[in-house]
Amino acid sequence: MIKSIAIDMDNVIADIETHLVNLYEKEYNVKVDRTALLGVSEDEAFPDKTAARRFIHTPGFFRTVPLMPGALEAIQILRKKYEIYIVSAATEFPLSLAEKHEWLAEYFPFISWKNMIFCGSKAVIKTDYMIDDHCKNLDYCIGKPILFHASHNVNIKHHFRVNNWQEVLAYFEKEEQNA
Repeated sequence: MIKSIAIDMDNVIADIETHLVNLYEKEYNVKVDRTALLGVSEDEAFPDKTAARRFIHTPGFFRTVPLMPGALEAIQILRKKYEIYIVSAATEFPLSLAEKHEWLAEYFPFISWKNMIFCGSKAVIKTDYMIDDHCKNLDYCIGKPILFHASHNVNIKHHFRVNNWQEVLAYFEKEEQNA
């Protein structure tokens, strides 16, 4: 039986953090010190505490997010051996639903609409693995939770962590060897 992987969008395959930094730097004409983002939520990351939410609620925000380095290539490799589901708690940001669907169609056209799950709570997801940047999602994972590194989660220690997509591939190679 083929195993399944739930993969989050924001800060896992879609580089929200870089997008927010770029938008902030452009609008405020300042250079953001990315070390200042470590251990704080997006809402607290910038001197103007309203900026991140304002950007996120701006039409076009989710459609124009850059692709996370290595994500496309890694998912193309993983899909040869695993059932891949892209899972996003997108209902928190209703504007994001169509934009995320369009974004996925552009960058991951090989992912069927049947494998795109836009939800509120990821507690309903029942896959063998879940790759996410938030513990609020991983804590309920019935499979193996994998914490994808993001500035806001640097202090999280209770889930297995990967720092990039190369480490994701290495993890799954090791899983296959141990099977």
